[in-house]
Amino acid sequence: MRTKHQMKLSDFNYHLPKELIAQSPVEPRDSSRLMVLNKSIEHRRFSDVVDYFEEGDTLVLNDSRVIPAKLTGKKSTGGHVEALIVSKSGAGYECLIRGKHIREGTRLYFGELGATVLEVINNESASRYLVEFNCNGNLSDILEKIGDAPLPPYIKQKLEDRSRYQTVYSKEKGSIAAPTAGLHFTNELLDRIKEKGVSIAYVTLHVGIGTFTPVKAENLEDHRMEPEYIYIGAESAGIINETTEKLVAAGTTTVKALESSCVNGRITAKEGFSRLFIYPPYNFSSGVDAMITNFHLPQSTLLMLVSAFAGRERLFAAYSEAISNSYRFYSFGDAMLIFR
Repeated sequence: MRTKHQMKLSDFNYHLPKELIAQSPVEPRDSSRLMVLNKSIEHRRFSDVVDYFEEGDTLVLNDSRVIPAKLTGKKSTGGHVEALIVSKSGAGYECLIRGKHIREGTRLYFGELGATVLEVINNESASRYLVEFNCNGNLSDILEKIGDAPLPPYIKQKLEDRSRYQTVYSKEKGSIAAPTAGLHFTNELLDRIKEKGVSIAYVTLHVGIGTFTPVKAENLEDHRMEPEYIYIGAESAGIINETTEKLVAAGTTTVKALESSCVNGRITAKEGFSRLFIYPPYNFSSGVDAMITNFHLPQSTLLMLVSAFAGRERLFAAYSEAISNSYRFYSFGDAMLIFR
């Protein structure tokens, strides 16, 4: 087996038939399929996940909320542009912009919202810019009116109900992509889990531009993760540390938040940014016993994290079975429950 410093990007490739890429979410949310990866593989429905919880367990959820950060508009010359707001940065906002001849001083118009390009940021991607928005009032409120959810590029269908790209428990605005493992939960299902004596703890990790940034380095140790904001309050840290049975994390973002805040095997209250890149082999220290996750893109950092948790060969065998059984993949697809 390769050591961590020898893992290659090509180790995380697989072929997926295009028809298995989910284009829309299922209704109701918890009717998606669930592959349970334990000592053997079981095929269930997501609503059955309650069967795998017991009194004394803790379920950890990421309560980050997607902001409608995608804007469609025009340059002052009339040319079409699309902008994705990535983060607040000094005098303006860092944005990805698709359009021709974007340079310092270029004026952009997104309906009622005007903007000026302040700087072309020196980055691997030539489409990254520092932008100043000229608006009366709160930019967040304006985005709620005119912005769109930045759906992944493999989703070609328009999403009619924007709430379907939010978890039912989302609260803290800041992500530019949904923590998709949580999309399967309904309030009723969470109530059923609580009724079994399961504690629920919330953490926040705002999904950043790294989700949209492909890994280009063949040697994984050469890939640098984009920083992502994390918040874990003292109350949630206490609930997690007092867990007497299984600790179950919903999503790769939740696992990353827990690993980023773990000191000597205990979760600490934390607010800050994490560049943690988890790929095999990795020594998990936060005590997560099981994770809920979707099926991820080839060569993605998400697939690498899940491979580290499940074991690469074990996970890829499960992916092969999922493809054979026509599971739906990616953001609006089916789910896995993986026991270490």
